[in-house]
Amino acid sequence: MANAIKKRLADYLDQDLFMPRELSWLSFNARVLQEAADESVPIIERLRYLGIFSNNLDEFFRVRVAEVRRLISVSGGDNRQQARELLQEIQDRVIVLQKEFDRNYALIIRALADRKIYLINEKQLDERQAAFVQTYFTNTVLPELEPIMLGDNRDLPVLNDESLYLAVDIKSGDQYNYAVVEVPTDRLDRFVEIPRRKGRGGKVFIVLDNIMRACLPQMFRGVLPISAANAYCFKFSRDAELELDAGITQSLIDKMESSLKQRRKAEAVRMVYDGKMPERLLDTLRAQFGFGKYDSLIPGGRYHNSKDFMGFPNVGPKYLEFKPLPPIRIPRLDEQPNIFDAIKDKDVFLYYPYHPFDYVIDLLKTAALDPNVTKIKICLYRVARHSRVIDALVNAVHNGKKVLAVVELAARFDEEANINWAQALTENGIEVIFGIPGLKVHSKLLLIERREDGQMRYYSHIGTGNFNEKTARLYTDFTLLTRDQNLGRDVDAVFDFLRYTYKQPDYRLLLVSPNGSRSGLLALIDKEIDNAKSGYRAAMTLKCNNLVDRELVLKLYEASEAGVEVRLIIRGMCSLLPGVEGISENILAISIVDRYLEHPRVYVFYNRGNPRYYMGSADLMTRNLDYRVEVLAPIFDEDAQRVVQDTLDQQWYDNTRARVIDKQQANTYVSPTKKVARIRSQESIHRYLATGKLPRYPKSTMSKPARRRKKRKK
Repeated sequence: MANAIKKRLADYLDQDLFMPRELSWLSFNARVLQEAADESVPIIERLRYLGIFSNNLDEFFRVRVAEVRRLISVSGGDNRQQARELLQEIQDRVIVLQKEFDRNYALIIRALADRKIYLINEKQLDERQAAFVQTYFTNTVLPELEPIMLGDNRDLPVLNDESLYLAVDIKSGDQYNYAVVEVPTDRLDRFVEIPRRKGRGGKVFIVLDNIMRACLPQMFRGVLPISAANAYCFKFSRDAELELDAGITQSLIDKMESSLKQRRKAEAVRMVYDGKMPERLLDTLRAQFGFGKYDSLIPGGRYHNSKDFMGFPNVGPKYLEFKPLPPIRIPRLDEQPNIFDAIKDKDVFLYYPYHPFDYVIDLLKTAALDPNVTKIKICLYRVARHSRVIDALVNAVHNGKKVLAVVELAARFDEEANINWAQALTENGIEVIFGIPGLKVHSKLLLIERREDGQMRYYSHIGTGNFNEKTARLYTDFTLLTRDQNLGRDVDAVFDFLRYTYKQPDYRLLLVSPNGSRSGLLALIDKEIDNAKSGYRAAMTLKCNNLVDRELVLKLYEASEAGVEVRLIIRGMCSLLPGVEGISENILAISIVDRYLEHPRVYVFYNRGNPRYYMGSADLMTRNLDYRVEVLAPIFDEDAQRVVQDTLDQQWYDNTRARVIDKQQANTYVSPTKKVARIRSQESIHRYLATGKLPRYPKSTMSKPARRRKKRKK
């Protein structure tokens, strides 16, 4: 039977059973764009979704598209041709998305105007506004500008990745001159409030680039006779891959700093530009910056670097934004004088941002002061700019604790910040290590050793998100705080492995990459397959950011064919194609995009009615399973299991913000049914955690603790 399934799968492999992860990622970003188009979303939030879409796309080109370009350069034969075709399909889809972006931008600007919030251009200024703009330009903007004239024999400096530029087209008599100038959004606000028109209420803004357009003659200070001048936005995305040589004479920090400098000079993989830019100016830019045939040149609207819209201020009524969902306090944590006593009594399960991240800060601050705490160990991947986590660790050293911090220098786009943090931690007496060469440390671990009744006891934090108080308000994530000593010993073994990389620990309970996560997950899936073949009900629910590992996809196809019910809640990339006849008919998949970014990784296996729950840092990607240090931990506490199960059920029956993932990548919204009321899971989960009340939905997938709870209520 198994061989027949494998043969059938092999026969299907040539029929695109795997969605290319790059195209699946574009489908995810299309879901973000759907939020910007949704008129039920508050208007300021719609504008911010445009910013999120733009920011996502920047990173996509810097990482995913750059990787495809490298494949083209190093591959041959069919592989090279496939990579070329993929790059072309990416380009085609991005152009479609860019047009949809521009259409939604125009609609949102009109909708803002209806609410008396105006975003105008330099041609819409009245006399008083024009005078204000001229004065602002002279006093504030002009000192920040350094225009660069383009010429055939002139070497250009390296332009900054992801900065916004204006290409200036200057007509002097019959001659055309060209210049490039950076829009200084790193030093000045992109959105500048200006006086409103007389007799008209509301708020009026102009973007910084339009202020520069309004004052082009001043920019060149009379150096050129200007009969006409126009400016067109463009920006670059460069390959973000860091190359670290294998030399042993250079410290890791020195290598990283050198690689960051090289990144700033890396090849450009995309240029996005104003589609109205004259062809002669575009040709000049192509020649000056050496764009080749595999570079993506993407025409768009008048404005770029729309990621700045993520910070657009709400200057109108509060209803123009999402109504805040206040953090939910946990009484047993607040009532205990010492958080260690609360964790000692019972595991603590936190769900951000519904619960405040303050509880983790409180744990660290208490550990820093508690005379019974002797050691603190922590993995730092991304932290906030002004980190209270770092402050607490430094204070712990000042109070005589031994502190070990594993700092991941290769956290993409946070490398420079992490270098600085590593140096600051070292200067404050914290022992800093960088893990294992070639393996990113992505685990979200904290271990506190505390002396109790003459013995050392472990208090462990195992999470799905970073120790970052800023993102904990924007991302949904799980955290388990536990005094389980077996889990504590395993967490300590992870830190031991990171310090002494030649050791291979034997973990009791944790699934740890790069050696244990893949085999552990495959074993759990195989058990469900065996249960299905033995005539038992078999099911699993997998929630993560990305599912792209081919071996796991094939194993899930095998599970589906064996009769296992598979539910997938995937935020981003999904290479698996649900609903393929004879292969994945028992697999359903959804994706939820809403006010918070869905970030937990949790895997639930039915296990003949006694479900097994695992949560942690690992997505279902090859890099997470084989090339990183990741941790997945079992959840034993029944109350924590109940919260996880009830959360997953609410998300599964979300019929407001959930989209179906299918082989067409159509992003169709899940439709309400007669049996289920309208459910917006992020709001219903907040209500559930605050009150314990669940929305109405079918209970066929209830966990064992939930069934017992329902029986007690009867």
